[in-house]
Parts: sequence; C-alpha cells; structure tokens
Amino acid sequence: MIRKLKITELNRLSTSEFKEIDKVPFIVILDNIRSMYNVGSVFRTADAFRLEKIYLCGITSVPPHAEIHKTALGAEESVDWEYIEDTVHIVDRLKEEGYTVFSIEQAEGSTMLNELELQKNQKIAIVMGNEVKGVQQEVINHSNGCIEIPQYGTKHSMNVSVTTGIVIWDLFNKII
Repeated sequence: MIRKLKITELNRLSTSEFKEIDKVPFIVILDNIRSMYNVGSVFRTADAFRLEKIYLCGITSVPPHAEIHKTALGAEESVDWEYIEDTVHIVDRLKEEGYTVFSIEQAEGSTMLNELELQKNQKIAIVMGNEVKGVQQEVINHSNGCIEIPQYGTKHSMNVSVTTGIVIWDLFNKII
C-alpha cells in the first residue's frame, strides 16, 4: 500500500537553509507579466528547483503583494529576485556573465523543447513573456535563441506559469 507522506516527513529546507545552499545556475526573467498569480507561481516553481534568481521586468509586479504571496506561498522570501525595468538590459548583462539566454516563444527558427541539447552545468536563463503579447521582439533579438513547446491541440498557447513549469523541469534535467 502507498501511504501519503505527512508534511513533517518531507524534510523541507527552511528559508535560511535555502538561502545558504548552492543554487542551480538557472535564472528566470519575467518580461511584463500582468498576473501577480503567475508571478507567484513562478516563484514557487523556482524554489522547488532551487533556481538561482528571478528578474522581474517592466510592468511585472514585485513582492510583497498579497496576490503574489497567495500562489508563491512564501517562495518570494526564499528565492532571490531583483526588479530591472529594461528586459534587454538584463538579457545583455547575463550573456556577458556567460549565461545562454533563451526566450520562450513561438518564432521562426525556434528550437522545440524536446529537441534542445544543453551541457551539464550550463548557465542558462529563460525569458517568459507577457500573457497576451509574449516576449518582446527586441528581447528575442538579444537572446541566444528561442525555445518552443510542441503543442498538438487546437490552442496555440498555454498559461505562462504552466509553460514556465514545463520549461524549468525539462531544462533542469538537461543541466543537472
């Protein structure tokens, strides 16, 4: 029989332990995300995979905020984050620091997520775009490339927090 674990059996890190432990060289850049619930959800996923940092850009809301906290469940306290107004600026800076920066977008010449190959311990950053307009073209122009999730139904997009979770899971397994 399978027994569900109690929360006390999960051996989760405390926020202070999380702050001190080595992080995965993986950064998420949120480019003009409108929904604070999406922002909170990305914080929570970044915490789950011990990502290095989140950059909140443009109109993206920043903690503290009740709507972010509702989905982040405190991850906004554990995951390092910084507000940068201009997304292009942080993309260029991260590239100078040796990160490969991918915009997550449906674009000419994009690489399908399941076909992307990465090196172990490769420093990567992903740019997640606005819920309606996607990643800004100028940001795409400054990125190393675009990644697209193959989709087989009638819709042509997914919620930004769902997309972020799928991409983090896949890339995390490629670099770890």
